[in-house]
Amino acid sequence: MLRPWIVRLVHVFRQTVNVYEEMVMTGLKLYLLRHGETEASRDGGYCGRSDPDLTETGRHMAEDFAKAYQDHPWAGIYASPMRRAIATAAPLCSGCKREPQLRDGLRELDFGEWEGRTFAQARQEFADDYLRWLADAGWNAPTGGERGIDVARRALAVLDEIQKSHGQGDVLVVSHKATIRILLCSMMGIDIGNYRDRIAVATASLAIVEFHEHGPLLTRLGDRSHLRQELRNLAGT
Repeated sequence: MLRPWIVRLVHVFRQTVNVYEEMVMTGLKLYLLRHGETEASRDGGYCGRSDPDLTETGRHMAEDFAKAYQDHPWAGIYASPMRRAIATAAPLCSGCKREPQLRDGLRELDFGEWEGRTFAQARQEFADDYLRWLADAGWNAPTGGERGIDVARRALAVLDEIQKSHGQGDVLVVSHKATIRILLCSMMGIDIGNYRDRIAVATASLAIVEFHEHGPLLTRLGDRSHLRQELRNLAGT
């Protein structure tokens, strides 16, 4: 009898194989950038559908990324429609005179009734749901929120659109912590239920995935080299 995590991994693979089959021979390279600092990412707590703007530090992060990548030959720039993602993409888009393509599929995971609560508060007020979510965040949702597998479906639909629209080249995707981690797990064949325990994505950090004949290859993760020195090791959630 197959172990449950293997069954789930096969399910995710079947969902994504059609996307990969079209991507692998195109030379597509995805740059996945998490938004800059917000008060929620700085202070902790659940922030999904909530829509805070960047802090001053977050704006500096966005400016630093723009300076480092303004002359990069982008084939396309996509972003979540949430303010923190749009504000992160804005300096780059202004400098290279490009409009970001906003896609709902790149929004952050909806934390439902946990929104705005600290980790300790969610654990105390929604103990049963919290324990189920900790055990498998792919198939269990925060109370009234989204499962990881649901985020994977909508985010992978955007990747499919990117491939069909561009075919090849370097494409920037500005999104969120959980969404990027779930996307990376989906592409790397990691059980989505473990996305919280397998991949770290700091604010304003960059991950790069290249598509080759053998599938997606993660060539960079957690890269903050584009940030000024005092921001590179900045703590936060």
